[in-house]
Amino acid sequence: MVRLVGVDLPPNKRVAVGLTYIYGIGQSLSRVILEKTGISPDRKIKDLNDSEVVALRDEIKNYAVEGDLRKDISLAIKRLMDIGTYRGSRHRKGLPARGQRTKTNARTKRGKRKTVGLGKRKEEEKI
Repeated sequence: MVRLVGVDLPPNKRVAVGLTYIYGIGQSLSRVILEKTGISPDRKIKDLNDSEVVALRDEIKNYAVEGDLRKDISLAIKRLMDIGTYRGSRHRKGLPARGQRTKTNARTKRGKRKTVGLGKRKEEEKI
């Protein structure tokens, strides 16, 4: 079991895919890290030897990943809220901050759909 930056990497995956399990490392950064360390992206994680794992660990230290990255992002959002920007107010309200429409879509921010039942309309007609 290979553990990097506090994340257990899946042993049967290719190294290029396994590195993407670390928050802040995507496919392109994974390829860059593997090029710098000289590890083939097609090898499985379980086939890495100790020196290669150490090389990966040392290279990943050069990037903001996992806890540090999450902290940086949350501080940036908090700064927007504190200075009172429009984006900060959207974050505070839990609404989309980048210009997306909210009349439709944005369900994850606005909650579950509430349908108006037909029974309610029929009761109004009787009155």
